[in-house]
Amino acid sequence: MKHLVRLLPYLKKYKRTLYLGILTVLLSNLFSVFVPLIVGSTIDQLKREPSSWKLLEYAALIISTTFLSGFFTFLTRQTIIVTSRKIEYDLRNDFYSHIQKLSYSYFLNMPTGDLMAHGTNDISAVRNVLGPGIMYTSDTVVGFVMVISIMFSIDVKLTLFSLIPLPFVSAGVYYLGKLVNKHFESVQAQYSDLTARAQESIAGIRVVRSYVREEHEKGQFRTMSLNYMNRNLTLAQIQSLLWPLMGMLTGAATVIVLWRGGFDVITSKLSLGTMVSFLIYLGMLTWPLIAFGWVVNIFQRGAASMGRLNKIFDTQPEIKDSTETDRSITELEGAISFRGVSFRFPSKEDYALRNVNLGIPKGLTLAIVGRTGTGKSTIVNLIPRLFDATSGEILIDGVPISKIPIDVLRRNIGYVQQETFLFSDTISNNIAYGVESASPEDIEWAAKISQIYKDIESFPKGFDTLVGERGITLSGGQKQRVGIARAIIRRPRILILDEALSAVDTYTEEEILRGLKEVMKERTSIIISHRISTVKNADMIVVLDDGVIVESGSHDELVLRNGIYTDLYNRQLLEEELRRM
Repeated sequence: MKHLVRLLPYLKKYKRTLYLGILTVLLSNLFSVFVPLIVGSTIDQLKREPSSWKLLEYAALIISTTFLSGFFTFLTRQTIIVTSRKIEYDLRNDFYSHIQKLSYSYFLNMPTGDLMAHGTNDISAVRNVLGPGIMYTSDTVVGFVMVISIMFSIDVKLTLFSLIPLPFVSAGVYYLGKLVNKHFESVQAQYSDLTARAQESIAGIRVVRSYVREEHEKGQFRTMSLNYMNRNLTLAQIQSLLWPLMGMLTGAATVIVLWRGGFDVITSKLSLGTMVSFLIYLGMLTWPLIAFGWVVNIFQRGAASMGRLNKIFDTQPEIKDSTETDRSITELEGAISFRGVSFRFPSKEDYALRNVNLGIPKGLTLAIVGRTGTGKSTIVNLIPRLFDATSGEILIDGVPISKIPIDVLRRNIGYVQQETFLFSDTISNNIAYGVESASPEDIEWAAKISQIYKDIESFPKGFDTLVGERGITLSGGQKQRVGIARAIIRRPRILILDEALSAVDTYTEEEILRGLKEVMKERTSIIISHRISTVKNADMIVVLDDGVIVESGSHDELVLRNGIYTDLYNRQLLEEELRRM
């Protein structure tokens, strides 16, 4: 239950409403406990003096008392249950906000479906603690105390006899509660796996169909779904023992009361009306005992789910602003400097980058080339701090990037990654995603620069065309060009194009580069490409090999060196000649 302590700040926020809810619980139980007394008095009164008017009088009293009890029960739900929904809203928003702050590396090892399961099933289980859990706990405690107090006032010995099964109830609830907690965690874990599998299969539907793996995926999902069902059935079997156990033990209490109380009625130590009242109170005591088991079940589930959520809440972003952050920095000029930078991924032993020293003056266009897996993307991922360098230092405008506020750093960078991600939204909104607001003129300007404007005009709804999830309705080249438009509409001080033209033809590539010349003026630009035609006009070109800069210079200078760059250039010339033939 220690995991649930994390919810106290949320409860404090709505403490007034919760206090009001507890008050309505008191009033509801107060009126409900009067009903058996009225029934008992009615029986004794009518036994002594039968009267239709008296019967109507007592009936009206019972109805009015029951109505008031029901009215306050309604208010209980309007306060406590509504509050639980508000806390659920706050908790889900906090969960999503926290996820947005986590470092990029966290998501490399956390399946999307797993996070979705936490944000749905687990938060719902926690809400049950805050709603039904609090409501029925307070109702059970208040009702139990009131009923027991009245029962003791009626007959102490008879009450003690009726409580004989109580220790067995507590022991049964405690034991079954532990089993419920254990199996509920297993159910939630399997639900996370099931959600992750479904999300991956749907997101990768083109791959699934391309390789004709539909039946395989259905089989995998069926197996995991069957496992999830079996775990739920095991949990249900354990839970199903709780209610019969409560019913059996409370039934035993009823038998004891009938046996002991019946002798007292026969010997006139107890009136018939009082005996009936006592039995009704015993029946009213049945619900708190059963509810107690149910509440324990709710709290066990909620604690298990909150424990899973706490693991995420306790995960701190590796990359964040610190006490060294200089808040006075609000804009960047774009001069970048790498000083002895080395980088190694946490899960790997080998370094992806080793002792990189590189100066990129403001407004210069730098190109990075090299074979696959040499660290080209890694080096640009360090600039917006998607990862932090393992050793060495990166500076922008002479300031270590660790001292630049992250939002300022990333706001001044336009980054088009290798795999362009588009949201299931209109083309217009996808282009304008990186800015607070954009006019239609700005969107069209960016579309024209990226050479996607003519394609958009050919679509039935133009810029209002929905692209589908991950841009599935667009070709690879079209997605890349939308990604370029999204980056340049920000008019960033630093523009990074990581293989951003790999899916377009050479003619379109030339048109895009021609349009980007104006955009790249007075802006620091970094272009990563495997095509020499893309990078040959850059102010400076560096060649990476096994995480080390092995060559640098202009296109003409590097061609004359007969190194890696020359080899890449000659191969591409040969490929071009073969293509023409």
